[in-house]
Amino acid sequence: MIDRLTLHNFKAFRDTSLPLGPLTLLTGLNSSGKSSVLQAIALLRQSYETGDLVVYPSLRTWQTGHLPGLANRGFLLNGELVGLGTGEDVLHEDFAGDEARIGLSVDEGPYHYGWTVEYDPEQNLLPLLDVDVPLTSEGGYDRPAGPEAVSPSFFTAPFQYLHADRISPAEFYPRDHHAAIGRRFLGVRGEHTVNFLRHHAGDKVPEGPLHHPRAASDLLGDQAAAWMGDLCPGVDIRADTIEGADAVRLSYGFQGTLGPTRRRRPTNVGFGLTYVLPIVVACLTARPGSLVLLENPEAHLHPQGQTQMAMLAAAAAAQGAQVIMETHSDHVINGVRLAVKQGRITPDGAVFHYFRGDGTGVEVVSPRVDADGMLDQWPTGFFDELENTLDQLIG
Repeated sequence: MIDRLTLHNFKAFRDTSLPLGPLTLLTGLNSSGKSSVLQAIALLRQSYETGDLVVYPSLRTWQTGHLPGLANRGFLLNGELVGLGTGEDVLHEDFAGDEARIGLSVDEGPYHYGWTVEYDPEQNLLPLLDVDVPLTSEGGYDRPAGPEAVSPSFFTAPFQYLHADRISPAEFYPRDHHAAIGRRFLGVRGEHTVNFLRHHAGDKVPEGPLHHPRAASDLLGDQAAAWMGDLCPGVDIRADTIEGADAVRLSYGFQGTLGPTRRRRPTNVGFGLTYVLPIVVACLTARPGSLVLLENPEAHLHPQGQTQMAMLAAAAAAQGAQVIMETHSDHVINGVRLAVKQGRITPDGAVFHYFRGDGTGVEVVSPRVDADGMLDQWPTGFFDELENTLDQLIG
């Protein structure tokens, strides 16, 4: 699990270090830096998966101070997970004149990993200047050390990253075997979710916090339908292959007062169900050690559904996954607080960060939650619009 993320000269962040937990909520006004936190993690993963990020420097690195073999390596700004443009788009505006370098680092337990790249305004592969990874030794994990490097677990752990711009109701969805089955990846827009569900509907959801008590069985298809039913009572979902085509079809059924209704296309049941389906599947399939990044999971959901979405995220974290979630919803915040009070997740397991930006920098305030779900502070602008509006109405 990532315990801390540090950003240096990255987008809105001059120098910011953020503690992370099993369930971390990033909140704040628009353009305050929340999405940049998720993008930084995804950027590291993206650069590693494409072979552009060095994890194992040679002993020569530490013995001579040189970094051999780093040519054509660095942060790949544009790829499958994120498209950030060029160096000019990601360098913090208020950097010192001789410090045009961008650094990202993570802490996992006793290990610290860091990468620093050179600024190039026109390139989308920013070259590495320095690599800082722990090397093992008999005396511990500090240098000088032996030849075996320790790799960050979040580079290879099961991973999902769902953007705010997710799939919408459609007639057909792609049938990509490599993504949905080979890699078990839902796609950043959730575009592979339907095919994933078609193939894995018969997989079992392990007993534990994610296991829905009212599901027809412990199979993924029934578990997903039960969690979706918390958002829209009586719904069931089905994913079918379209013979002779590289596409799959999604349909919904509903339990009416006279029995099941005929199945309906996603285009005929409203936007919210299809939009939230990738979030439900991502959380349900998260296992211990998984990393799940979510942007605005509450979009297109009514308040009750937003609270249930928070419960689902808390269940995934309690099952052993790490969930980092950007949200604009007080119902999600309060849902997590309720999950803490109900004992679904520990107070230390829920981390809140509120971002306040002024266009050139970011201030981060981090309220702490106690066992009763109460926050130790309520900073100005932190979901206080209801109270502000009521004051005007009754004033």
